[in-house]
Amino acid sequence: MAVQPEGTPCWADAMFSDVEGAKSFYGDVLGWTFSEASSEFGNYTQALVNGKAVAAVVPPMPGAEGQSAWCLYFASPDAAATARKIRDKGGEVLMEPMAVGDFGTMLLAREPSGAVFGVWQAGVHEGFELTAEPGAYCWAELFTREPDRSDPFLTGVFPYTAQQLLDDEMDFRLFNVGDETVLGRMLMTDEFPPEVPSYVNVYFTVEDCDAAVAKATERGAILRFGPMSSPFGRFAALTDPQGASFSVIDITTTEGDMPKLSDVT
Repeated sequence: MAVQPEGTPCWADAMFSDVEGAKSFYGDVLGWTFSEASSEFGNYTQALVNGKAVAAVVPPMPGAEGQSAWCLYFASPDAAATARKIRDKGGEVLMEPMAVGDFGTMLLAREPSGAVFGVWQAGVHEGFELTAEPGAYCWAELFTREPDRSDPFLTGVFPYTAQQLLDDEMDFRLFNVGDETVLGRMLMTDEFPPEVPSYVNVYFTVEDCDAAVAKATERGAILRFGPMSSPFGRFAALTDPQGASFSVIDITTTEGDMPKLSDVT
C-alpha cells in the first residue's frame, strides 16, 4: 500500500510482557504469523497475514511492564509539524518524534481527554500492507467522556471533516479525510466503569465474529460487548489475556439501514 493521506490510520502495535503468549493468542484468534524479531529495535516483531504486515508486538519499555494496550498510528507527512499542532490544540507529546532507522519517524501523544495514540511519518515502512481482510486492521474509534475536548482537537491536528450520527440514544461522530471515513468517536456512557480512561479501540477483521469470540474467550480473553450485528458488520469488543482491548468485526455480515449523518461545521 502507498503512503496514506495525513490523518489516516496507518499502523497498530502493542506492548506485551509475554510476547510469546501474545503471538500465540493472536495467531490463534486472527490467524497471524510473525516475522523475525528485530533485536536492533527492541525485538519489535511484525504480525503477518499471507506474508503482508498487519500489526506488530513488542516487549514493554522499562517501567511499562503489565500495561498492554493497542496503539493506533496516524499518518503524517511531517511528524515534527504534527507534534507542534498536538501541543497547540491542547494535547501532550509523550515521546518526541524519533527516527526508527530508515523505516520512518514516530511519536506518541495523548489527546486532551486522555487517549494515547501514535503518529507515523513513513520511510521505507509505509504502514499496513493489508486492510479490511481477515486478520487485518479495519476500523478504529476513540472512546471519550469529553467529546467537547476531543472533537476540536482531532479536526485541529488532522485535516478532517466531521459528521454527526443523528441518533438521540448515541453520541457518535465520524471523521473523514476527503471522501474516506477514517475514524469514529464514541461518547463513553455510564456503562463504562469510571476507572476506564479514554482510549482508541482498534478493530481487526475476521471471517466469523462469533467463532473469533469463542476462540478468544477459550484462550482467556474477556468479552466486553457483543457479538452484535450492525449496518457496518457483526462485531464484538474483547480484552485479551494481558489486558489489551480490541474488537473483531465481520464486515460481510450486516444488518439494518445505514445511519443518517449530519455534516459538522
